[in-house]
Amino acid sequence: MVSISNNNQKQLLSKIATNDGHGENSPYFDGWKAYANDPFHLTDNPNGVIQMGLAENQLCFDLIQEWVVNNPKASICTVEGAENFQDIAIFQDYHGLPEFRQAVARFMEKVRGDKVTFDPDRIVMSGGATGAHEMLAFCLADPGDAFLVPTPYYPGFDRDLRWRTGVQLFPVVCESCNDFKVTKKALEEAYEKAQQSNIKIKGLLINNPSNPLGTLLDKDTLRDIVTFINSKNIHLVCDEIYAATVFDQPRFISVSEIVEEMIECNKDLIHIVYSLSKDLGFPGFRVGIVYSYNDTVVNIARKMSSFGLVSTQTQHLLASMLSDEVFIEKFIAESSERLGERQGMFTKGLAEVGISTLKSNAGLFFWMDLRRLLKEATFDGELELWRIIINEVKLNVSPGCSFHCSEPGWFRVCFANMDDETMRIALKRISYFVLQPKGLNNKAAVNKQCSRRKLQISLSFRRLDHEFMNSPAHSPMNSPLVRT
Repeated sequence: MVSISNNNQKQLLSKIATNDGHGENSPYFDGWKAYANDPFHLTDNPNGVIQMGLAENQLCFDLIQEWVVNNPKASICTVEGAENFQDIAIFQDYHGLPEFRQAVARFMEKVRGDKVTFDPDRIVMSGGATGAHEMLAFCLADPGDAFLVPTPYYPGFDRDLRWRTGVQLFPVVCESCNDFKVTKKALEEAYEKAQQSNIKIKGLLINNPSNPLGTLLDKDTLRDIVTFINSKNIHLVCDEIYAATVFDQPRFISVSEIVEEMIECNKDLIHIVYSLSKDLGFPGFRVGIVYSYNDTVVNIARKMSSFGLVSTQTQHLLASMLSDEVFIEKFIAESSERLGERQGMFTKGLAEVGISTLKSNAGLFFWMDLRRLLKEATFDGELELWRIIINEVKLNVSPGCSFHCSEPGWFRVCFANMDDETMRIALKRISYFVLQPKGLNNKAAVNKQCSRRKLQISLSFRRLDHEFMNSPAHSPMNSPLVRT
C-alpha cells in the first residue's frame, strides 16, 4: 500500500479541509484528549482524569426520564406512538414541524420569564448552536470581514464562525479589575483598532449568560451594546444558549426585551442564537435555533438550514415535551435549584483552601482564579500550571488562554456534568494540590507535613460531606450504591 505524505495530502485536498481553522490544537481540546485517553471512573479507573472541561447539564435527567416514561406517545418508537411513524418519517420541508416551532417559541418565552413574545415563523432550525452560528456568519459577513467578541469567550467560536466562512473574530478586551464587564470604552477601542487595521467589522457577538464567566449582562450594558451597534450600523448576534441556567439574582434579561423597549433600535440588525443543549441538557439532539428580526436573514437562513436540519423524530418528541407547560415550569425551577446548590457547594469547597472564583449566578461552570499559583504571571506560566493539573492532579480544567482571556491565571471549571461523589473527589484532589508542601527536601519533614495536610483536608471535607448528607438529595446520580 502506498502512503501519501502530509504535504501531498494538502495538495490533493481543499484549503478549508486541511487548514488549522478548527482550532483542535488549542489547550481546550487537548484537555478533552487527556480525558479520553484516561477517563475517570469511580470503580474501574479511580485515578483517571476527571472531566471538568465539558459544559453539560446532567443534573435533571431523572425528571426527563420520568416524563418520557409517562408520555410514550411522544415517541414514534413506542407501541403507543408507532401510529405516527409514517407521518413523521416521510419528507418534511426545512421550515420544521409547525408544532415544533410553536413549542420552541413558547419555551423561549417561558425561559425569559414571559417578558417577551417570539414569532414561530422566525424560528430557523440548525444542527446545534454550532450550526446556528456558522449559518449566521454566512448570512451576515464575507470572508475577511470580522465580528467583535468580548473576551474571554468560548473557544468553539473560533471554529463555529471562522473555519469554513473565512470570517475573523476581533477581541474586545475585558479585564478582571471590573469583573470582565463589557464597557462602552472597550467596544469603541476595539472598533477603532479594527478600523486602523483596515478590518471591516460586520457585527458584534455577545454571549449572555457568559461562557466562561457564568455572569449576566445587565439592562444598562445591553442598552449600551444595542446603541453601539446601531451607531456603527453593524449586526448584533446574541448567543443566549444558557438562558435557563440562571440560579440566583439578578434575573436573566434577553436582548429581545431591550429591542422591544428601544423604539429607535434597527431590529434588522438583531439576531439570537439559541439551543436546547444547555438549558435542557440535550447536546446529542443537535437542536440549534436562529431567531432573527430581519426578514431577509430568516429567508436566507432557512434555505441554508437544509445542510443541518433537526430530525423530524426529534422535533416530534420535543414538541410534545415543550408543550407540557406544567412539566416545563417544574423542570426550569428544579434545574435552577440544583445548579445553584452544586455551584455553591463547589465554590465553597474551593474557598475552604483559599481558591477564589469570579462571582457568578448562571451557566454550568465558574471562572476560577489561580493567579497566585503561577510561577510567573505569563501565559506560559499558566500553561505550565495547567499541564500539572491535567497530568498530576488529573483534572481537566480549561486554561484562560484558550478562551482568549487577557490575563493569565484564570481557569474555567464545569460542575454540572458529574455526580456528587465525583465532585467530592475532584475537590479533594485540587485541595490537596493547593495545600501540598513546597520546597521541603527532608523526606521525614515532607511525610509529616503531608500527614498534617491530609488531616486538614479530611476535616474540611467531613464538614462538606455533612452538609451534603443533611441537604436534600438533588442529584439523580447520588445513589446509595455510589455512596457505598
